[in-house]
Amino acid sequence: MGAQAKQRISVSAVLLSLGVLLANIVVNGLIFLFFRDSTLNPLVTAVLAVLWGVLGVYLIYYTLTWAVERYPAHIRRRVLPYVFVGPAVLILGWLLVLPALRTLYLSFFNASSEKFVGLSNYAAIFNDRLLATALRNNLLWVFVGTLACVALGLLIAILADRSSYEKIAKAIIFMPMAISFVAAGVIWKFVYYYQPGDEQIGLLNAIVTYFGGEPQAWTSMIQPWNNFFLIIILIWMQTGFAMVIFSAAIKGVPEDILEAARVDGAGEIKIFFSIIVPFISTTILTVTTTIIVFTLKIFDVVMVMTGGQYDTEVVATQFYRQFFMYRNFGYGSTLAIVLLIAVLPVIFINLRQFRKQGGF
Repeated sequence: MGAQAKQRISVSAVLLSLGVLLANIVVNGLIFLFFRDSTLNPLVTAVLAVLWGVLGVYLIYYTLTWAVERYPAHIRRRVLPYVFVGPAVLILGWLLVLPALRTLYLSFFNASSEKFVGLSNYAAIFNDRLLATALRNNLLWVFVGTLACVALGLLIAILADRSSYEKIAKAIIFMPMAISFVAAGVIWKFVYYYQPGDEQIGLLNAIVTYFGGEPQAWTSMIQPWNNFFLIIILIWMQTGFAMVIFSAAIKGVPEDILEAARVDGAGEIKIFFSIIVPFISTTILTVTTTIIVFTLKIFDVVMVMTGGQYDTEVVATQFYRQFFMYRNFGYGSTLAIVLLIAVLPVIFINLRQFRKQGGF
């Protein structure tokens, strides 16, 4: 009888959980349809949508947790973790996995997504001159941008760690991280701004003309150096990110090891390369792969600064142009898949590194 009662409780708990889950889906679905078809004032709609987002998430977790509490203790311990992880996994699947699969599906069709063309879009990539330029520029972003961000971030972290103005210096270097890539592009567009004539409002050209030089159209006429002028924006933004992570890792280096090396007569440069760098090597790898992902997906800065013109095209801007401007859905989807394939190995290295550090 005890086993049968226990089984009945488990079955009823499962049915209750399914009922609560279904109720959440129906209620939130109806609310979504209401907002989609609403004719309310946009400001009122925005406020209600924010309230729905906050209260909706709370109610989902509260009702699911309440349902799981009806389970026997030995089942509850196993089910409860999935209650907290499940909604996040479902949302990620909906927003990331399904679009990726749909993009892969579209890449096998023609421009209008009506005729199956197999691998023709992938074959066309190797004959596309613009894509060759985009791939070359992406490699520049990856190697130059990543190397500069990591090197400068590590150098500043070491120097700031030994300075009495550490907090102020780090705050100034990290400040660009507070703005978006689009905002950074707008700021640097004024820095590089060029206009014919003697009067220059662009900061860089103003400095050049002040010292007797000739103003230049830095992001358009000077090729291929204009790509490096764009990469400087990435360095300006991401060096602060690298610095903060490296600074935290450097502070974790045991002080007794450093003191022992100094007692043995090792100089600061030798200590840096022989002790500090090996000790924080996993952090260096993590920061490097993270910035590589940023550079492979770079889009905002190029689009704001040049729109991909003047040989500054990257894969993401080429994808945007093909998919949204030329309405070539098949080829545009193929470019997105190529970009995904380029990013996946870097993400895999990052995940493996997290696993070694006990992150999973």
